[in-house]
Amino acid sequence: MSAKKKMKNADLVPSRRERKGVGQYILGFFLLLYTLFCALPILLVFIAAFTDEKAITQNGFSFFPEKWSLAGMNSVLRYGSQLLTSYGVTIFVTVVGTLLGLMVMAMFAYAISRKGFRLSKFLSVYLLIPMLFNGGQLSCYVIFTSYYHMKDNVLLLILPLCVTTMNVIILRTYIVNSIPLELMEAAKIDGAGEYRTFFQITLPLLKPSMAAVGFMMATTYWNDWQNALLYITSDDKKPLQLLLVNIQKSIEFLLNNANVPASARAAMGGNIPQYSATMATVIVVIGPIMVIYPFFQKYFIKGLTVGSVKG
Repeated sequence: MSAKKKMKNADLVPSRRERKGVGQYILGFFLLLYTLFCALPILLVFIAAFTDEKAITQNGFSFFPEKWSLAGMNSVLRYGSQLLTSYGVTIFVTVVGTLLGLMVMAMFAYAISRKGFRLSKFLSVYLLIPMLFNGGQLSCYVIFTSYYHMKDNVLLLILPLCVTTMNVIILRTYIVNSIPLELMEAAKIDGAGEYRTFFQITLPLLKPSMAAVGFMMATTYWNDWQNALLYITSDDKKPLQLLLVNIQKSIEFLLNNANVPASARAAMGGNIPQYSATMATVIVVIGPIMVIYPFFQKYFIKGLTVGSVKG
């Protein structure tokens, strides 16, 4: 075959770069469809929160409701100052618990990652025990209330979720795989102790993994309501999640109890917005998380992937 025919046939066959470009467009199209399918339920929640309750009862949930209403959102915002107080408690617990947990778990992960530390194997086994065996909720309640006397204490919203085995393992894996051992040895030769090595060398390099773990911890703290239901009795210490659960229970009580006085129903505007109020509570809960997540997304992905690949 002559050189001219070879060049002509080569022009007819698409190059690898062109095929790769077409594949990326196809993959991007399917990812876009998947994103839309994931976004549609969230969009429906926002629409239902501002839909009239009668329209939901008659026609069900719809992306194009017949009538709009603020009754559901007003039933949540009706709590006013208590809602702001609960927001403050939740933000305080989330921030303090996340920072405290990250510091404790980072130091724990650093300790068990050091090969020269004699207690590393013992502490690793000790860390795995709570992951396999659990005393149960009743025993925790008795210990915290009867022995520690911490009933109605904000610390009970922070301490039980402060350290988790999986997060320590993620941080330890990142330290072992992504932070060079030679760097720590060089610091040791220069006279740095373990505390200085951790705070000045390991901790700054641990930021991507800590951001990923911190976001997961913050989400856990933000969504926690069971500990508050068990231990918190004062309104000024009641977190947001527990308040919203109480709102839902109040609405269900008004709907299912025939002995409720008419004045209580009139306070809710006559027609009690059960479904729209439920969606409004969801918006109040996930709204701050949706705003914060884009700022932590790159650290979240990097912290989970880099630590699993040996550098």
